[in-house]
Amino acid sequence: MSALPKIRLDRTRLAAPQVLEKLRDAILSLDLVPGTVLARQELADRFGVSQTPVREALLRLSEEGLVDVFPQHATLVSRIDIVAARQAHFLRRSIELELVHQLALEAPAGMVEQMKATIAQQAALAAAQRYGDFGGADRAFHRLMYEAGGVPDLWELVGRVSGHVDRLRRLHLPTAGKTEAILRDHRAIVRCIQAKDPAAAQAALRKHLSGTLSAVDEICRQYPDYVAA
Repeated sequence: MSALPKIRLDRTRLAAPQVLEKLRDAILSLDLVPGTVLARQELADRFGVSQTPVREALLRLSEEGLVDVFPQHATLVSRIDIVAARQAHFLRRSIELELVHQLALEAPAGMVEQMKATIAQQAALAAAQRYGDFGGADRAFHRLMYEAGGVPDLWELVGRVSGHVDRLRRLHLPTAGKTEAILRDHRAIVRCIQAKDPAAAQAALRKHLSGTLSAVDEICRQYPDYVAA
């Protein structure tokens, strides 16, 4: 578990949600790769907490399919489940197609500027090849739409089921031209929303979300140890 450094938590907040957030981010960014052993005592030492919040966080991650718990044996970061990834993708696409349609008809004040600022941040991260942070900024771009559409709880729902597809996207990011394609797609979505063209916004979003799953066979060939058989 050398990829996970000693982490300082905010002592004004509950420990368990922070441990969950940090571990989930490390798994989604592939700092903790599939098959990594997650020892409770070692995690407790790195977070500076007792084993109780670590146990709670691992239970949540197990419910999300991001870790596999083998009682009396070990807890491991799970391999990527392609079936689960496809289902999460279907859910996210269904919600976001409706969202961009709604936002193109009536976007809240300041939303477009926020989205453009997030795209600028992504461009800087892509240039620096900081793929883990780029993935986080990508999720932030989409989260903005859920918040602007008044359905932030749906973003939390999508996030809980999207760990497998998010890891596929992270594996796909270093592919030549992938980050540039994401940036082009995000700019196209924003242009269509700004132009108040719901149909074009939906077409841009559908194109954007099709990228990683269309390359899933190649990703599996490149990373066979990361994907469930």
